[in-house]
Amino acid sequence: MIRSGEKRAILKSLIAILLIAGCLWASQWQYHRGQDRSARNATIETRIDIPAVDLATVKSSVKDNEWRAVTTSGTFDADQQILLRNRYFEGKYGYAVLTRFTTSSGDSIWVDRGWVAAGASATVTPKTPPVPTGMVSITARLRLDSSLPSGSFFALPINRDDDLVSKLNAQSGLASENYYLDLISGSLASLTPTAPAEIPSLSDGPHLAYAVQWILFACLVIYGRYLIRKMDLVSGEVLPSKEL
Repeated sequence: MIRSGEKRAILKSLIAILLIAGCLWASQWQYHRGQDRSARNATIETRIDIPAVDLATVKSSVKDNEWRAVTTSGTFDADQQILLRNRYFEGKYGYAVLTRFTTSSGDSIWVDRGWVAAGASATVTPKTPPVPTGMVSITARLRLDSSLPSGSFFALPINRDDDLVSKLNAQSGLASENYYLDLISGSLASLTPTAPAEIPSLSDGPHLAYAVQWILFACLVIYGRYLIRKMDLVSGEVLPSKEL
């Protein structure tokens, strides 16, 4: 018959095994996250250095060409602009300005025209760069529209004499396009953003360190279980002959 002390020892061992398994799972998860991030960084580094190509040649395979520079021509719609919140530049809070752009082939997409500082309050429209009229040519980085936040965001009012800010969904009207553009430059000097959309940090992050950390935690659990068993043997809670 198993004594109550031995039952407690078995329970402690089972808990230790579960903790060790959890630590090893977390270590593997962090390791694979690090590998995925490293692969993403390598892809971005490679693609941002490739010479620009015509948007029409790559828009059917955006996933395989994201971050590449592309060129296209079309017109901006000054009445359809979105301010994406929580964007920072040199430590200052502001917005990314997205403007609808219709290419000469008829595709209607969002173009990120860069960062602007926030207004005096959340309901005051910040000062944004003027939208060019007529046909223009632009050079921009190709982005998957899944990178756009979902939901409605501040939209610039058509009547700039008031401070009322409407809402517009960044995903609306984009059923036929699975991409948007980060503006780099254009046929007009005013099209070059003062604060363009930034390329994400290309560091591999702390994932490898976290993976090692979780392995160390597993080792600590093993050592802790050893110390607890040793204390139980000294106190006589379990018999020395039982290997738990």
